[in-house]
Amino acid sequence: MIGTLRTVVLDAPDARRLAAFYTALGGWTEAYADDEWVTIQTPDGWRIATQLSPGHVPPRWPDPAYPQQAHLDLRVPDLDAGLAKAVGLGGGLLRKNETWYTVADPAGHPFDLCLFPEKQEPGITQVAGVMLDCPYARELSAFYAELLGKPVTYEGDGMAMIGEDGAQPVMFQQVTGYRAPRWPDPAYPQQFHLDVTVDDVDAAEAAVLKLGATSLSYGGDDSPSIGGENWRVYADPAGKPFCLCWD
Repeated sequence: MIGTLRTVVLDAPDARRLAAFYTALGGWTEAYADDEWVTIQTPDGWRIATQLSPGHVPPRWPDPAYPQQAHLDLRVPDLDAGLAKAVGLGGGLLRKNETWYTVADPAGHPFDLCLFPEKQEPGITQVAGVMLDCPYARELSAFYAELLGKPVTYEGDGMAMIGEDGAQPVMFQQVTGYRAPRWPDPAYPQQFHLDVTVDDVDAAEAAVLKLGATSLSYGGDDSPSIGGENWRVYADPAGKPFCLCWD
């Protein structure tokens, strides 16, 4: 394990509006907010954040020219009731299947409402996991298994999963004609990214570069990674940005 999953972050033209949608939909709690970043906490330990992305170009699922890059799977006991709530809050139905409905949030990010009839806490929507699109599910799942210290628990049919159900799993789906982000190019937006907490960022950086990550740097390969006081930015082998963060 190099680090632990800290936060799943969604880009938005209005971070506060998108956060309000998810807190109301899920019955989750706002933990921090300013005009550029809102952190949401779920009862089962997930941290979901929305961040301001000026000029955000939304996905147009399933149009491959405007890819989603990732999506959340949310468990609900009743699909139609869950859909009605999402639409009432500003979401839009994209597709219905027998056991899940695909819905767009107000920023255009698709997410799945997944039928889970087992008793849940009233008013609370559970996060089943986050799904990353990629060209090769096996390769990207192996990268994140090493990064997050979660074992590969499923592989097959262009899909993979690391971690156990109920313990913040990360899933991977193979996409034909995958179109990678080119962060920070707004023409190829990231849409989602993961924040990963590490103890020693220099050691963690060396480890993720060895696994196949790329430092997103100013200038040449030897220049410092783009970042802030407690975070640096990298791209995984599928080109998706992620951040190494420290306290």
